[in-house]
Amino acid sequence: MNILTSILFLVLFKGNKVYGSNNQPVVLAGMSLFWSQWSEGSVFYTANTVQSLKCNWNANVVRAAMGVENGGYLTNPSAEQAKVETVIKAAIAQGIYVIVDWHDHNAQNHVDQAINFFTYIAKTYGSNPNIIYETFNEPLQIDWSIVKSYHEKVVAAIRKYDKKNLIVLGTTTWSQDVDIAAANPGVCIFVTEYGTVDASGGGSVDVTSSNQWWSFLDSNKISYANWALDNKAEAAAALTPGTTPSQVGDDSRLTASGKLVKNKLKSMKNGISCSG
Repeated sequence: MNILTSILFLVLFKGNKVYGSNNQPVVLAGMSLFWSQWSEGSVFYTANTVQSLKCNWNANVVRAAMGVENGGYLTNPSAEQAKVETVIKAAIAQGIYVIVDWHDHNAQNHVDQAINFFTYIAKTYGSNPNIIYETFNEPLQIDWSIVKSYHEKVVAAIRKYDKKNLIVLGTTTWSQDVDIAAANPGVCIFVTEYGTVDASGGGSVDVTSSNQWWSFLDSNKISYANWALDNKAEAAAALTPGTTPSQVGDDSRLTASGKLVKNKLKSMKNGISCSG
């Protein structure tokens, strides 16, 4: 079954929950890819990875975290955009959702570049219900009014070509200040990035806290993606160093975090079915 045959377009209504156009509540759960410009993550921006996440991990959403600074889009726009497009096309082919993430901590300084990027994505792919936009990954500790102004400009550019698909708007303090944004005004929450370990990416997996987190998200019908599908030598990585895209479905290549998250995803009824 293609998940989109039952969910179709995601729409926001009935308070702060995400519903599908079939009038049923929707919870998306899957994986975020790693920074696109760094080798530990860029290698997984492939169609094979997306297929494995759907059919082997039971994920119904994948997040393409396009790096902007530090050798990312600002330096190599064509190369980074091409990686994201590979993931977008694969998600459409597989019938799952894709979060197109402007992975930036200082996007307020890159308004024109963000508008150019999202305008292209909206014009090219916005007619597909698979697309979810994330306009600013993790704003730092700056005033919400600055972030809001940025979002309004980028959202206007997207809505010029795509009137329907979801747009996720990051909040201040690494997207932790959802209460500030929700008061101006109250809207739905989508957890596009969470971890099972310390925020630094190190330490050990906290199974108890992870299960409490999932219970809270599931009970409140909040969608989420785990950080991250990469092979960096750190606890937050789902895969062990040296893992290749063809091994994403190989359980022997999973880290402790990867095992925990994959088991959680496979326990869910995510509307996924694969014929092969």
